[in-house]
Amino acid sequence: MAPTLFDCGAKPGDLIQIFRGTYEHWALYIGGNEVVHLIPPSDDSGPFGSLLMLLDSSRAEVRRQKIWEVVGRHRFEINNLLDHKYEPRDRHVIVREACRLVSSELPYNAVTRNCEHFVTELRYGESESRQVNRAAVIGGVAVAGVGIVALGAALLATFLKDDDEERRHRRRQQ
Repeated sequence: MAPTLFDCGAKPGDLIQIFRGTYEHWALYIGGNEVVHLIPPSDDSGPFGSLLMLLDSSRAEVRRQKIWEVVGRHRFEINNLLDHKYEPRDRHVIVREACRLVSSELPYNAVTRNCEHFVTELRYGESESRQVNRAAVIGGVAVAGVGIVALGAALLATFLKDDDEERRHRRRQQ
């Protein structure tokens, strides 16, 4: 087969990470320039429509498509991100199970059951999303940052209150 624009050296069972700006989409390469992926119902309501659908959907469909239909104009790479942590399953088992799920409707949740969970479960038998883990860490840091600012403001207010009381006390003694 002649190489194509999307001939990226992927082997069946490899995970494809697609960078879509505000989020990453994940697909499983099955060969023949095709991928299987989990996607909520499509929405053509503008640039934020697809992101809103990801956050608002509770169901998603497993689709089999040509890689260029899924990638579009976005950057992508092969990223078997958890090979260091889990033993990948046999490629033929991964592809067979992915193809069996095509056209199925599955539960979807952007935090607990997204497209990355879907493909990692197929490849490793374990469902995991580093994208969600990163967001949780960033959210935790943000909450901690807000907490530190609030603590600082409370300490400053206490200091200013004590300072103000001390000034009033000195005035009364004069």
